[in-house]
Amino acid sequence: MNEYTLIQIAGILVAATACQWLAWRVKIPGIVFLLITGILAGPVLGFLNPEKMMGDLFFPFVSMSVALILFEGSLTLNFAQIRGLHIVVRNMVSYGMLVTWIITALAARLGLGLSWEISVLLGAITSVSGPTVIVPMLRTVRPNHNIANILRWEGIIVDPIGAAMAVLAYEFIISGSAQQAMSHTILVFVRLVAIGVTIGAICGYGFGMAIRKHWIPEFMHNLFAISVVLGAFVFSNHLQHESGLVTVTVMGIWLANMKDVPIGDILDFKEHISMLLISVLFIMLATRLNINELLALGWGMSFLFIAIQFLARPMNIMVSSIGSSLTWPERHMLAWIAPRGIVAAAISALFATQLEKAGYPDAAVLVPLTFFIIISTVLVQSVTARPIALWLKVAEPIPNGFIITGANPLARAIGKALMDLGFQVQLADTGWDQVMKAKNEGLPTYFGNPVSEHADRHIQLVGVRGVLALFPHEAANVAVAIHYRLEFGSDEIYILPSRPEEKRLTADRMSIQNHGKILFGKTASYPAMATELARGGQIITTKLTEKFTLEQFTQKHGHRAMLLFAVDKTNRLHVYAHDCQINPEPGWSLVYMLKNDEDNHVVKGEDKHIINPDRLKKGYNV
Repeated sequence: MNEYTLIQIAGILVAATACQWLAWRVKIPGIVFLLITGILAGPVLGFLNPEKMMGDLFFPFVSMSVALILFEGSLTLNFAQIRGLHIVVRNMVSYGMLVTWIITALAARLGLGLSWEISVLLGAITSVSGPTVIVPMLRTVRPNHNIANILRWEGIIVDPIGAAMAVLAYEFIISGSAQQAMSHTILVFVRLVAIGVTIGAICGYGFGMAIRKHWIPEFMHNLFAISVVLGAFVFSNHLQHESGLVTVTVMGIWLANMKDVPIGDILDFKEHISMLLISVLFIMLATRLNINELLALGWGMSFLFIAIQFLARPMNIMVSSIGSSLTWPERHMLAWIAPRGIVAAAISALFATQLEKAGYPDAAVLVPLTFFIIISTVLVQSVTARPIALWLKVAEPIPNGFIITGANPLARAIGKALMDLGFQVQLADTGWDQVMKAKNEGLPTYFGNPVSEHADRHIQLVGVRGVLALFPHEAANVAVAIHYRLEFGSDEIYILPSRPEEKRLTADRMSIQNHGKILFGKTASYPAMATELARGGQIITTKLTEKFTLEQFTQKHGHRAMLLFAVDKTNRLHVYAHDCQINPEPGWSLVYMLKNDEDNHVVKGEDKHIINPDRLKKGYNV
């Protein structure tokens, strides 16, 4: 390996990281910047030629990378998320996909004059979407739960199915006479499905049991996961070409739905690998794009895009959603979003090379056409999807909820008070016992590090406007603030300090104020509030009226009450923080912590919704 090759490898990694960071800042799928970088580095400037750099290892590297990406995506597919809508997903990845395939093939034949063989293969290749482009787009669009879950499931499930359909089309093309080709294709299909599903199920179950019974030490889970995935992928492909993608997808779904199999650490680790591989692959594959071949196709490319965007996808959703509970606006939104991703790019590169060697000259257009469809669908849908979602009223509601980092007793009590008022909350913590207590109290939870890539994919941000950082340790709260500041803005990040104002160092105070707001005023601190709650303090909601004003509230409770939140007449939640200006009026509701007073066990008058941690037991509703 010469020095120039090392420079190319380092350059790819640096460029990939820069593209993902830029995409995060501007909140559009990273594929846009990755493709631009690859096109500039390859066909425009000629700096990078991955096939020359890697030689015979290039396509094996692409195949195994796609396998790891699909396995990581399938690990996120829990059947509980799609309950009630699974028939729609099934239809979309079966005969709905067949509709997309047929319309795309016809458009390629009529609009570009390609041979039927290449048109059919292109239809199969470009029928897939993929999690690499769907997930970043969903973060920006933020549609409702039905749309988000359907698109995520479709994006992961359709990839191996699309790859299998492309294999069948390829096998049909190279098999000779029509009769021989048909029988050969049917045999390939049966073998592909049988081998992929069988090996995937066996490996998924076996690996899951090994984790459940602690046959593998925890520090080796990630190593075993990668080894088993790649081993199963290669073995399946050895038995039947391209069955490996089915294998790794089935294996991931099996693991995701096994009981008592902790896969959080595996998913965290593999998400980092997956992001790296996705970034590197898109750059490397984009360098193979021939700009001259793409421009030579002329206006036929626009005809193909219009057919895919305005005919194929809507027809797919129309036939797939018949008899479902989806509303018409939800169907319209689903009909608009279907960006193409990494699997389409990888498969087109593989089959184009093989078919050109087999004597099909128009196979050379597979790669530029596929990249044109990827770029056009991602760009058009990224720019327009959010306005369309708002117009159809299927976007997330006006954000008024909070992520609460911490599932300790104080965080649970505050979360319960907000949820009882109708506000959305989700508690995130790394402590399993605390998360289970919150779950048993009916609170939505996330188990894991709230500043991880896994959290970015799984913490529900629909309807969320900010973060309440309630960890006992200030460093953890500041880390949360830094992570979510660009998502919500520092005005919606609230940090509960670990020490009151008079005991806080200037550096600590400035650290909080630079990244968020000090929660509940300068005298509040986590130890003081947690201790008060443990001693019998209560978190209470009361409503102000013309007869019970803020002044009367203050006279009644005095220093015993610490104001936490206020809810105005429009149901907008106001958070009490240091230097905040809130002027509650009659008709508003106040949420406050009432310190324990042994002479006054019962709260009377307008006060209600009393929450005490001793009463927060499973099944208890305030």
